[in-house]
Amino acid sequence: MNTQIRPAHIKDMDQLVQLCEAHAIFEQSAYDKTNKAALLSQHLFKASPDLFCLVIEHEKKLIGYATYMKQFSTWDAAFYIYMDCLFIDADFRSLGLGEQLINKIKVAGKKLGCKHIQWQTPDFNTRAMKFYDRIGGVHKSKERYFLAV
Repeated sequence: MNTQIRPAHIKDMDQLVQLCEAHAIFEQSAYDKTNKAALLSQHLFKASPDLFCLVIEHEKKLIGYATYMKQFSTWDAAFYIYMDCLFIDADFRSLGLGEQLINKIKVAGKKLGCKHIQWQTPDFNTRAMKFYDRIGGVHKSKERYFLAV
């Protein structure tokens, strides 16, 4: 298969927003595309990015992505990578691409001085949970809350 995993580029933003929307739909969430390409670009493409993004490109089309950032854990007194999103188009799942994305994030995490990766997935995404268990992920049950500021 002719795929490439690479960092996102400015030219990818429209396709990335489409993938984000597909991801939100998959997770049964609302998504507003308004100005998302510009907003994401502000955080991805500055000298010290707030957010990192890897994309999977297949025949000049983006078919998946993962975003992550460096965070700090008070309990561990250490930095970690928080993987905010990982999504692959349904037609390209079960081909090892998710594991390749996570392996690239592991490498990036080591370069950033992090000791582990944290992420979350909806409790109905059993296929993802099986994948995460298979690659050695360990889960903790918690509820995620949101509060407007």
